[in-house]
Amino acid sequence: MTRNHPKPDDRSDNVEKIQDTVKNTIANMEAAQETMAFSDGRELAALKEKNARRKDSINGLREEIIDEATDRKNGNL
Repeated sequence: MTRNHPKPDDRSDNVEKIQDTVKNTIANMEAAQETMAFSDGRELAALKEKNARRKDSINGLREEIIDEATDRKNGNL
């Protein structure tokens, strides 16, 4: 019988991965802003709501970056 072992928890590059996610989310927000210029009604409302959620997500991701960087600095990774 083969035993599956979980991969070790490697969080050494989490800060970089989260930063990439923030950059991609900001790019998506900017693209949505451009699309809003040509949108109206439901589509415009949906884009505004989506960008609001993206903004909240970015705030949370930035907090996570700080946490991960602090853990890295303290040698907890």
